Amino acid sequence: MTLQLSGSAQTMSLMAFTAVATVTLLLCVMTGPDRDDLDEFYTGYSSLSSLRNGLAIAGDYISAATVLGTGGVIALCGYDGVVLAMSTALSLMLLMFLLAEPLRNAGRFTMGDVLARRMPGRSVRITACAVTIAALVPLMLVQLAGTGQLMAFILGFSGDSLKTGCLIGLGVLMISYAAIGGMKGTALIQILKIVMLLGSGAVIAVLVLRRFDWDPSALFDAAARQSGVGPAFLHSGLEFAGAANPRLDMITAELTIVMGGAVLPHITMRTYTASSARQVRRSMTWAVSSVTLFVLVMTVVGFGATALIGRTAIAQADPQGNTAYLLGSRAVFGTDVSAAETFLFTAVTTALFLTLLASVAGMILACANSLAHDLFAARAQEMPARREMTLARVSALAVGVPTILLATLVQHRNLQPLVTVSFCLGASAIAPALTYSLFWRRYTRTGLMCTLIGGTLAVLLLMPGTNLVSGSPSALFPGADFNFFPFTTTGLVTIPLGYLFGWLGTLLSGREKADEQRRQYEAVEGWILAGAVRRQN
Repeated sequence: MTLQLSGSAQTMSLMAFTAVATVTLLLCVMTGPDRDDLDEFYTGYSSLSSLRNGLAIAGDYISAATVLGTGGVIALCGYDGVVLAMSTALSLMLLMFLLAEPLRNAGRFTMGDVLARRMPGRSVRITACAVTIAALVPLMLVQLAGTGQLMAFILGFSGDSLKTGCLIGLGVLMISYAAIGGMKGTALIQILKIVMLLGSGAVIAVLVLRRFDWDPSALFDAAARQSGVGPAFLHSGLEFAGAANPRLDMITAELTIVMGGAVLPHITMRTYTASSARQVRRSMTWAVSSVTLFVLVMTVVGFGATALIGRTAIAQADPQGNTAYLLGSRAVFGTDVSAAETFLFTAVTTALFLTLLASVAGMILACANSLAHDLFAARAQEMPARREMTLARVSALAVGVPTILLATLVQHRNLQPLVTVSFCLGASAIAPALTYSLFWRRYTRTGLMCTLIGGTLAVLLLMPGTNLVSGSPSALFPGADFNFFPFTTTGLVTIPLGYLFGWLGTLLSGREKADEQRRQYEAVEGWILAGAVRRQN
């Protein structure tokens, strides 16, 4: 089955996309900062309620790569896809219970603020900025590159020039969200996105279950029959069946997602917008609940797509399964589609369109904030607020424009390795740096730099040798084979290395330096862990 919309449905989708783009841009203009106030631009004055902040966190966390990519893995690999989706929810729970409150207490605007709280200095901020950009640009590339393909799939055009035009136009819109709306404006877009995504997805999931008499086991059995692999669809091992060590490869991939997913800078920056420790806990509760609900929705829709149209048809439409969520949403209506069903499907496609816009906008904002605040503002003793805000807006252009240009060049390639790079950097560099900085008393500046630089370099050196880059038909370079690390992620080696580098760097700093850091940490320990002291600028 292919997704073939009628002319009226395509017209309705195009009108909905145009309306969403116009309305959201106007909302960003109206809710964005109206004066030169850094707290308003970076945190929105911490004015969002727990519910709205939690929905904004969930909106930032559920990216287009999550909806399309994870939904595709569920439809093509069954059980393995469900475990992958559950790992994303588990990662946010880990942030909620371990890091969210200390991050809010120690941070101000960026990850560099958190790390420099104990170890001030330009080198720390510059390195934090570099790691932020290295972790988020690959993820932005993947989502921007998929924009033209998705719009072509929905609207029915096939020309490369039209796909590139969609990519550039939407990229400019995403930059505008970040530069004009700031934290509060992008939060509003994230809230609209998650509400639409959950609402439309929940309705589709209910319709799928109705097709199978409200019996989930009947849905799973039908999906297994239509998968072409029988009961293996409902058991572990299908996704990594061609790997040298499938079970270890799967464990490594899930560990990387759990450790790296929720610590990416565009997610953690939302914790700085909470006005109190109590609010950040409540916000994370709403975020985890929303993400968990959407994981259930994706599971039902993904299995429904396989049960209704078959795994082969999904793979033919897109080998990575990125269109499975749309195919499942369309297939539930059958061949005779009413006006109401067309309207509902338009709501689904509009939610995905808004997901593309909001996800990249949040990442651009995180990179721009880090460039302006950690790289440029840190150079001056007292930089005027007007100048720093101008730098942040210019930084949004400086990050967004090259990313758009790169996306136009790589839009026809399999970019799954770039998604993996982002998660591996989160798990191997950012997670060790944050946990050591927030909880280890003797952690030193040398240890921090070793963690960030060593973890990042380890990922970048090992990633070219993985299965995702070469050595398989679905790799980034299918015709080449320079595979020297037979796994799909680097986490098996680089996560322990990230922690090891931090420990060794601290050890090499000497006992005197470690004791000095311990005394400095004890002076602010109650502040960081429990918010006992009000944050200072």
